[in-house]
Amino acid sequence: MKVWIATGGTGGHVFPAMAVATELVARGCRVTISCDGRVREMVRKSRPTGARMVHIWASGVGAKSKLKQLWALFKIGVSAVALTLRFMVSRPDRVVAFGGYASVPAVFAAHVWDVPTFLHEQNAAIGRANKFTMRWVKTLMTSFPDVSGIPTTSTARVIYTGLPVRREILAASNAPLSGAGRILVTGGSLGATILDDVVPGAIVAMKNKKIFVTHQTRPENVARLQKFYADNKIHANVLSFINDMAGAIVGADLVIGRSGASTVVELETIGRPAILVPLNINPDQAANAASFVRTGGGFAIEQSKFTQKWLTATLSDLFDNPSRLQKMAQKAYVKNNAVTLICDAIME
Repeated sequence: MKVWIATGGTGGHVFPAMAVATELVARGCRVTISCDGRVREMVRKSRPTGARMVHIWASGVGAKSKLKQLWALFKIGVSAVALTLRFMVSRPDRVVAFGGYASVPAVFAAHVWDVPTFLHEQNAAIGRANKFTMRWVKTLMTSFPDVSGIPTTSTARVIYTGLPVRREILAASNAPLSGAGRILVTGGSLGATILDDVVPGAIVAMKNKKIFVTHQTRPENVARLQKFYADNKIHANVLSFINDMAGAIVGADLVIGRSGASTVVELETIGRPAILVPLNINPDQAANAASFVRTGGGFAIEQSKFTQKWLTATLSDLFDNPSRLQKMAQKAYVKNNAVTLICDAIME
């Protein structure tokens, strides 16, 4: 079977795509991966042996400038025509798109040639690019049980598969809590200013000082936060980048962070309670956090309400009642069979 996998934009799109590509190659499929220039090097390094790679001309349409938006749409249109012609000569048996505007050309070309098309939605609220391509999709696969924003006119079947995660995250599935009073603070690859402003002071104000913090922040903030924690006699490891994120999550009794799809699903896969502060300009993150909270695994709080006073009270309550953290960890855990479920659906 020939399978075309379309991905692009960010690592959040690429890593799940590569996990599925690796499994499809292992099952004997001939896999081609298309991506845009933003992630070309990432795909080149992480694609499975035997998978071909195709570069397409595409970029996001989220720019504020109308001229840049039109230019992005033009590039996507040109790539859609190019892939339509390519599929006329060498037609795949399946097209699997992992969202983002870089997926649009492959989905359109598949529609023209009536190729069964699978679209994966990472978030608990469907994104703009995916909402646009839903008109051409046969099957929508979701990371969360409930996804808002799916067009009512869509005839695609919807199946809950979960989100593929990295092997090291999967290997740590359902790991027990250490009970050592460890907090992980992570705001994504660039950190989050609100976490830097609120979390250190809240931890210092706690009555329970037997806390160890791993705090990921922007490079320019590392020295300042290290000094603050040291001056207040808080054991802390402040980093600009965490190489072993799986190990960091496993070692934590509580995670404080944003609520991107990958972050939330990694918390669910390992089974870790969390306080989630959705990025206030991103409705997808709010939906992801709400889904996580419904399991009973943690709290979601708007950035405007995320204050030092609230956080101190919440942390004190949790770490004074470790059995509550244990129960939250159990509720947070969700078994992750995403790669198997997605590949089975593709090969039906």
